[in-house]
Amino acid sequence: MSSVPDAVVVGSGPNGLAAAFVLASAGLSVTVYEAAPTPGGGCRTEELTLPGFRHDVCSAVHPLAAGSGFFQRYDVPAHGVRLLKPPVAFAHPLGGGRSAVVTGSVEETAGRLGSDASTYTSLMRPLVDHADGIVDSVLSTMRAVPSDVAGAALFARLGLQSVSHLARRFQGVEARALVSGVGAHSIRPLDRAGTGGVALLLSLLAHSVGWPIVEGGSQAITDSLVAAVTQLGGEVVPDVTVRRLEELPDARLVMLDTSPSSLLTLAGDRLPSGYARRLSRYRYGPGVCKVDWALSEPVPWSSAECRRAGTVHVGGDSYEVARAESEVCHGRHPAQPFVLCTQPGVVDATRAPSGRHTLWTYCHVPSGSDRDMSAQIASQIERFAPGFSDVVLAKSVETAADCADRNPNYVGGDIACGVQDLRQTFGRPVWRWDPYRTPLRGVYLCSSATPPGPGVHGRCGELAALSALRHELGIRRPPELAPGMRRLHERRPA
Repeated sequence: MSSVPDAVVVGSGPNGLAAAFVLASAGLSVTVYEAAPTPGGGCRTEELTLPGFRHDVCSAVHPLAAGSGFFQRYDVPAHGVRLLKPPVAFAHPLGGGRSAVVTGSVEETAGRLGSDASTYTSLMRPLVDHADGIVDSVLSTMRAVPSDVAGAALFARLGLQSVSHLARRFQGVEARALVSGVGAHSIRPLDRAGTGGVALLLSLLAHSVGWPIVEGGSQAITDSLVAAVTQLGGEVVPDVTVRRLEELPDARLVMLDTSPSSLLTLAGDRLPSGYARRLSRYRYGPGVCKVDWALSEPVPWSSAECRRAGTVHVGGDSYEVARAESEVCHGRHPAQPFVLCTQPGVVDATRAPSGRHTLWTYCHVPSGSDRDMSAQIASQIERFAPGFSDVVLAKSVETAADCADRNPNYVGGDIACGVQDLRQTFGRPVWRWDPYRTPLRGVYLCSSATPPGPGVHGRCGELAALSALRHELGIRRPPELAPGMRRLHERRPA
């Protein structure tokens, strides 16, 4: 590689590495700088509790990776990454050993919802039938005509609703709990417009591609991307903190897998005042308190179905979940928080010593919180898994403040890198036709603060890289036909 690369990427999260891979595939020399000792950002795996217990640092379950056009073209299995699908995508325990569950089949899921079976089927079946087109339109720039106009229109009509509105379609506790639990991934009050879109997108992914867990840990995704970039002649350099753009080599392209706040710091007074002012108004959401657990045996859920689920949403009925999320967004720590649990041992025996298990949990908290919520999380799990405390060997706690210190993209502990309301869904990070291109020549933002937003899907990085190739190098053809990019097309599954 030459001493001055064609492109520099700051940040090695999934989007930064996706951008590096696309640029390297187009024949550019690329260097990726990462401040942390290991690449990956939130897509990493470490022994956080005890030796031999491997925990995902942030991202743990990957429906968006399974549905992402970037990762389908990249062909994850061909790069040695195994996505393991649990028999139950997600479950929501209720009192008395009951639970509501979502499996790969719409009809099987509906069949467990009693009188709400036909309502669930009529809601989800049309969406799942248009799953490919809907996912493609959601994981896009959101500035072009969708490939599946009918599917996109259907999703928009339903997804603009709130979770609370969607839940009112159902009569039973189980169906309402399912919608509320999956909708709480929006990290917003459940009565806000657009939260229904998060619930529906994640549910249709559960039915179409599943909610897979990566064998060995999410780090495998990062490792494969680093290896692919390196094989194409690129370089990933850890332990390098970039404080100003002036510190970077004089590359033709600079891709920033950073938050808007970091962009302001990196650019200093080089940004036009109007753009800088709008960027400073970018809004961040609540944080998370994450607790990882080393267990002597699986979580003793009262519901047998929860023991088969890769993901368990813990929070009681829909009213309890809505109340907890509302409290967080009003700056309070709920006594009974909504808890998101992932139990990789359901499908992946490599995460812990033989017979042992790991449990990944978090709850939402006010931005910047330094409160340890592990007692509240354990209490919520104990409600639906009596004896949970008896199987705990060790725990590791990361408060929202810790999260922000570890990863500067998670401002205040906001793992979504920005509020996911309607305004910031379509106007991330500011309202511009090309949201990736900054006013600085050759400088592009490629983080989840750009469309399509948070999640391990790589599309922010891919779309930003394609924008850079188009504007800086004049490559305007579709990516599968662009010089040096045919390998992306050839790796698409038949």
